[in-house]
Amino acid sequence: MPELAAAGYTAQVSPRGAALRSLRHGERDLITTWPEGGPVPNYAGTILAPWPNRIGDARYAFAGRAYELEVTEPERGHALHGLASAVTWRVERAGDDLVRLEHTLLPAPGYPFTLELRVTHRLGADGLTTTLAARNVGDTAAPYGCAPHPWLLGDELTLPASRVLLTDDRLLPRELTDVGGTPYDFRRPRPVPVEGVALDHAFTGLERGEARVGDVRVTWDPAVLPWVQVCAGAGIGYEGVAVEPMTCPPDAFNSGTDLVVLEPGGEHEASWTIGLDDQRGPTGQLARGQ
Repeated sequence: MPELAAAGYTAQVSPRGAALRSLRHGERDLITTWPEGGPVPNYAGTILAPWPNRIGDARYAFAGRAYELEVTEPERGHALHGLASAVTWRVERAGDDLVRLEHTLLPAPGYPFTLELRVTHRLGADGLTTTLAARNVGDTAAPYGCAPHPWLLGDELTLPASRVLLTDDRLLPRELTDVGGTPYDFRRPRPVPVEGVALDHAFTGLERGEARVGDVRVTWDPAVLPWVQVCAGAGIGYEGVAVEPMTCPPDAFNSGTDLVVLEPGGEHEASWTIGLDDQRGPTGQLARGQ
């Protein structure tokens, strides 16, 4: 399992799902971790592709054809978090501060497309930057979406998002609404979990591509990843807060909202960075002079 070190950070990456298994600054864990032998709990640290979140009833239509996927969320009957998180990736390059993994998604039931995926994890002064590149090497267009699934350790959430996607009791999209006046307004720091609120929602209308859990920060380009799913682990008996920058919202293979279509030979690239917020002290409070 490749181990990285740079600028006071250390990280460990698993070939299983190209997952970020651990990220530390000094002696402090920034994300949840899990035993080296697995299993990977709650998709912790894995790469979600060729779709993030869920596809309702594990069915969708694309280019005039209907497809049916394997149900991987049996309690709700959906296809959850794509195909890449459950496979072993090949380590193509490993160094002191960088590891690159590759995997070819071959045609599978419900997803008869071929994609070459490449993930690069690199440590630096800002923390760990991950870049996911996808290329359609098949001969037909393919629907595509992606996200990471880190669980950040902290008890306060800040998210500059103005809209939240409300869901039904099966966690499928129901209504996109302004966060003002709802329990989902995190434009100012608020403790998480929120009492009486099951937080497992997609947000958009991002003022900037950034979320903080305490003083652990995730940053990304909102032009590439205009959505972010946030899940408070306390609601499912798990530590941490999942912050998942996404190309598209839940069930985008059916709604078409912000769905990426990769033409033959087409490519897509997305990056995000996890690290300590350099404007905050160890308690998460703004440093003096900020």
